[in-house]
Amino acid sequence: MAFSKPQEVVAQFHLQSGLTVADFGTGSGAYALALARAVGAAGRVYAVDIQKEVLARLAREAKASDLEAKLPRGSLASRIEVIRGDLEQTQGSTLADQSVDFVVIANLLFQVSAKYNLVREAKRILKSNGQVAFIDWSGSFGGLGPKPEQVLLPAEAKKIFAEAGFVFLHEFPAGDQHYGLLFESDSQKPKS
Repeated sequence: MAFSKPQEVVAQFHLQSGLTVADFGTGSGAYALALARAVGAAGRVYAVDIQKEVLARLAREAKASDLEAKLPRGSLASRIEVIRGDLEQTQGSTLADQSVDFVVIANLLFQVSAKYNLVREAKRILKSNGQVAFIDWSGSFGGLGPKPEQVLLPAEAKKIFAEAGFVFLHEFPAGDQHYGLLFESDSQKPKS
């Protein structure tokens, strides 16, 4: 696998139809669209980002994908709900406690200063034993990825997730420039 390909990465999670998932820091929306396809017509994807323009573009792209695939009106687009939220803040996603089965955090954690707060927000919205797929850059790659000092190494990510009350399950392939880690929310509250 070369550069991170959301459709291929999401396929590894074996998400069942009807699940509710959240895409934290949705950005281009590539993961949100892949997740919406994976959870089927009965599923729901919350695409959360702080940037209004990004969210508006994702909503347009989802509608366009419906048209291109000749899907019934709103098939894909109706599965995605865009939410403007500040994930570094307590309850920043605006989602209810224990309302989501699965969270994707891709190419985001290296960018934020309140890393622990963001991971605790994922913990808060996840149902008991819900899972988080964490995907991030494995290096700087001459400026293609984050600055060298911003790269979040897997050991550091594992530590942040463990402190927030997650159990590490396994690594998964996420592209030549990325790594992927899968975590499960244990039933205990995160440390304060």
